[in-house]
Amino acid sequence: MNREDKLIIGGHEFTSRFILGSGKYNFSLIEAAINHAGAQIITLALRRADGGQNILDYIPKDVTLLPNTSGSATAEEAIRTARLAREVGCGDFVKLEVIRDRKYLLPDNQETIKATEILAKEGFIVMPYMYPDLNAAHDLANAGAAAIMPLAAPIGSNKGLCTKEFIQILIDEIDLPIIVDAGIGRPSQACEVMEMGAAAVMANTGIATAGDIPAMAEAFKDAINAGRKAYLAGLGRVLDRGGAASSPVTGISK
Repeated sequence: MNREDKLIIGGHEFTSRFILGSGKYNFSLIEAAINHAGAQIITLALRRADGGQNILDYIPKDVTLLPNTSGSATAEEAIRTARLAREVGCGDFVKLEVIRDRKYLLPDNQETIKATEILAKEGFIVMPYMYPDLNAAHDLANAGAAAIMPLAAPIGSNKGLCTKEFIQILIDEIDLPIIVDAGIGRPSQACEVMEMGAAAVMANTGIATAGDIPAMAEAFKDAINAGRKAYLAGLGRVLDRGGAASSPVTGISK
């Protein structure tokens, strides 16, 4: 990728547009994401930073930690977790997750908006995970979000772009980085969202459950880069009906 084509979140610059969600807590996954996918941002579930193997021991110092508030069912719980993460030295970035629904694990957009407003005022770089709804996305932006992270499909499902049309609306209408999160199971799906104009992709299960984790991590990196290049190049036209010759048909001898 062009090193000048940077992802900017909260004033911080990144050259990689792949973000690792480390919810599977697989150390081979973390290593593959850094060495084979070039991840510069990795999520951190605070409750897993203590005892036994410490995830922080496997993340280089130059990688940005993105503590998440997973497990929070209310804005208050998420705010408390974010503050704790900052206190233990994880920095100002936070992936804000507020999920009351324990069956489908769908985010609570309204509670997320409440937490975003409070945390942004406290100087956090808030990256809220949300169900792709334009009104909620506008509210999150107005509340001070640094990026918007809509789900493509339910967490861990690998189902791909179930919410494609709604994500495209957010890309078109919200003046913040749109980072597609949850449900991306294949490199081709990651490529597609980047072609749509997404700023980045977060993946976890699609790589963690692959037969060859390092190879899949590299495949995701290549797909994300290819999709970004295609978006910047400007995709070719699509005809609703009929066809058009790819070569000129005039001046051909009969």
